[in-house]
This record gives sequence, C-alpha cells and structure tokens, in this order.
Amino acid sequence: MSAITVTGLESKSFDNPDEKRRPPKTAVDVVTLGGTTLGRFTFEPGWRWSETVKTVVHTDSCQVNHLGFCTSGTLTVQMEDGTRVTVRAGDAYTVPAGHDAWVEGDEPFVGYELMSAASYAKPE
Repeated sequence: MSAITVTGLESKSFDNPDEKRRPPKTAVDVVTLGGTTLGRFTFEPGWRWSETVKTVVHTDSCQVNHLGFCTSGTLTVQMEDGTRVTVRAGDAYTVPAGHDAWVEGDEPFVGYELMSAASYAKPE
C-alpha cells in the first residue's frame, strides 16, 4: 500500500457530501479530501447486497474490497466459499471481493470506508 501524503488542511461533512448514491435501502455518501475518497455507507434493516446493490452493479457478488469501521448496527458478510463474519458497532473490518452481505436486526448499519468509496454502488 502506498503512503498517503497530506498537503492541505481540509474538512468536509458526510451530511453535505460531494456525491450521493442511492440504490434500494442504501445510502452511500462520498467525500474527497486531498485526492482520497471516503464514504459513509448506511444500510437499512432488511438490506442485502444481492437484493439491492446487485441491481445497480450487475455482478453475481460484490467485487469491491472494503476497509472500514462500523459505528452502528450489525452486518453479516459471507464469502463465496461460505466463510462468514459479523461486524458490529466499534469493529474495524476488511472484506475482500467476492461476497454477499446483509443487515442483522432492526437497526441500520453505518460504516465508514477508506478504500471502496470511489466505486461502491456506482452504476456500471
């Protein structure tokens, strides 16, 4: 992984993002700071990648790599080989390409991502 060099002082709010993506039950708010793109991903109860974002990107599984941390809710991620992990508030996570995921329970999942925001849930 290459080092990121910060050359300017900036601040942006995810409440006023540079870009918004809104597949069903999904809110992706994207900000770019100094050439680095970050995202706030909010998935409503009942959200499942294969029923929501798949309708936009048209792949059999999510082909994006993720690096982030969860601030609320619970998300279960299942790899194509059946391996699963559950992410909860306070957890940091990495997820390689080739997975499905779904919200557990009745609280929205909110995750902040440092790696995938530039391409996640973008129509092809």
